[in-house]
Amino acid sequence: MCLGVPMLVKSIEHEMAVCEIDGVQREASLMMVEDVKVGDFVLIHAGFAIEKIDPEEAELTLQALREALDLGLAPE
Repeated sequence: MCLGVPMLVKSIEHEMAVCEIDGVQREASLMMVEDVKVGDFVLIHAGFAIEKIDPEEAELTLQALREALDLGLAPE
């Protein structure tokens, strides 16, 4: 199963962003998404930001992912 995970953009250098969620940081390429700024939420998949999403949608998605993990329904 492949998942896109909403993450908060913490810093940007050239076309690379450092993104964070729940204390976990990852680098992600921004080459597929335009107009991303620090503080935006992006959907990360396979090391790439694939979509910019609004904070409310990001939180709802993260809540669903956390609940699935709590129930043992998603891989860790």
